Amino acid sequence: MTKKVIFLLLIIQISCRSNDAPYPEVTQVKRGTFMEELTEQGTVQAVNSISITAPVISYRYGSLKIARIVEDGAEVRKADTLIIFDPSEIKRAIIQAEQQLDIARAEYEKLKSTQLSEIEDLEADVELARISQEIARINFETSPYEPEATRKEIKLRLESATISLERTKEQIENKKVIHKEDLLQKSLTINQLSSTLADANSSMNSLYVVSPANGIAIKEQNWSTQQKWGVGDQPYSGSKLIELPDLSQMRAEVKINEVDISKILPDQRVEIRPDAFTDSAFTGKVAMVANLAQNLDYKSKIKIFPVQIRIDGQSKTLLPGLTLSCKIIVSEIPDVLFIPLESLFNEQGTNYVYIKSGSGFKRRNITTGSVNTDYAVVTEGLEENDFIALSNPFLNKEEIPGNKIDEYTGTARPK
Repeated sequence: MTKKVIFLLLIIQISCRSNDAPYPEVTQVKRGTFMEELTEQGTVQAVNSISITAPVISYRYGSLKIARIVEDGAEVRKADTLIIFDPSEIKRAIIQAEQQLDIARAEYEKLKSTQLSEIEDLEADVELARISQEIARINFETSPYEPEATRKEIKLRLESATISLERTKEQIENKKVIHKEDLLQKSLTINQLSSTLADANSSMNSLYVVSPANGIAIKEQNWSTQQKWGVGDQPYSGSKLIELPDLSQMRAEVKINEVDISKILPDQRVEIRPDAFTDSAFTGKVAMVANLAQNLDYKSKIKIFPVQIRIDGQSKTLLPGLTLSCKIIVSEIPDVLFIPLESLFNEQGTNYVYIKSGSGFKRRNITTGSVNTDYAVVTEGLEENDFIALSNPFLNKEEIPGNKIDEYTGTARPK
């Protein structure tokens, strides 16, 4: 009989335990400084950066074509080669310009020799004309006793010789002017070809793009392929190919919704965590808030405001393009009570918690104030160091936990 009673008592005890809810975790109500915050995703940017662009070359050399380009994200030193463009077209232009220049110079020298020979012949003619004139003058001076007709003939010969001498002198001067113009034209041709050759050599040198400073090479996107620039791509002259950021000063840029932008002010404190390095934390301050709104993207009508955040200090992990979680401290409310959001429940617009009472819990309605991503301010209903449940103590394990704070407001939890 006694054994039967004990067995029944054990069954009842086990049955009662199976209906009890598991004992929940508890936390204390804390008093301190509550931080109203706004958390947004952002990207790392360099405050100062050097843009590497495609060289500007003449159309006669054809299109630029990338033959080699540095790896994206590679660390480079000053004077390291970043990009090499295909030089084949310019090499052909250099060879052609050199050949044409050699021909032009040879023609110039040949022309000078020909002109020199012509001037020498003309000078010889001048000398002959001078001699003829001198003979005619002597004959005239020695003919005072000659008949009048003979003297006139001699005088006419002297005048003819004088005219011939002057004409020969004029011819040589005119020839020199013509020769000078011919040489000038040849010189202009040579200068033009020399300029073309110098331009080709300069363009050849520009095909080898080197780094102007130390840094990290960040390749830009090719607008035609929507991929980063690579071997075989043909950029236009002046196209932006690589960004070389100065890693000594970094900033983050976040996009704030137009609803929240009024809360953001310069010099607000920011807590920053890289998504790829969650164990790393940085601090910063809001540096600039845009005055004009932008569309989130070309398909969206959502308006956002770019906000720049200056990051304190340096780190090798902070590379341009890295995604960050930026927690902007909008305001700090000192000396208030606050509780974790996990401990706050809502039913038909009424906020409540489960406060520890003896060995159990009881529900208590409370009034809340400001809310951030983790905590809510309590203005009425709780005291400092009260113990409250972090989950509904009256739910079985199989049941879904009760409503959270962002559900009772009917809106998404603030970021």
